[in-house]
Amino acid sequence: PSRTPQGLDAVIDISAHTTVSDFRLVRASNILAVIHKASEGDFYADPMCAERRSQAEAAGLLWGTYHFGKGDSSGAQQAAFFLDSSRPGPRTLLALDLEPNEGDPSNSMTREQAEAFVQAVASATGRLPLIYVHPTWANGGAGITPGSILARCGLWVVDYHASPTIPRAWATSGWRLWQYASDDYARRRA
Repeated sequence: PSRTPQGLDAVIDISAHTTVSDFRLVRASNILAVIHKASEGDFYADPMCAERRSQAEAAGLLWGTYHFGKGDSSGAQQAAFFLDSSRPGPRTLLALDLEPNEGDPSNSMTREQAEAFVQAVASATGRLPLIYVHPTWANGGAGITPGSILARCGLWVVDYHASPTIPRAWATSGWRLWQYASDDYARRRA
């Protein structure tokens, strides 16, 4: 919120649970891009993703999609489902949301599953997705090391502080996107 007066273009991530009345108004408010949830696990495809892509692109917004990783199926299966759900074009930003599954922690995607996901996406598209991760999870529960294929992916760091903590695996490359606020964060600050 305090960064808006600085004139920074911003990226928003949304899903079917987010109300968007007009993507032209989104773009007019200094938003540069939308990253939309495309899938979760190997069973849930966001029903609004495809429809919103054409609306967002028509409004002049850049487009991206993300997959929420789960632990109950292989990374390769989830990657195939994500790509089928997302139907990315050559300019579509791709991302893997790698975080603890709050509803069922035992069903969180493991580092090995995430690595298989990234490998499958890279094999199919010729490019690595971004990794959306909180520094505590990256350094702890996920155990991402600098030698992992995950560390070769761009970092979309989620950290709601004045400046982000960079996970060890990305210490030399830094972040490409920084999520510094969420709806919950904005409500707490209001």
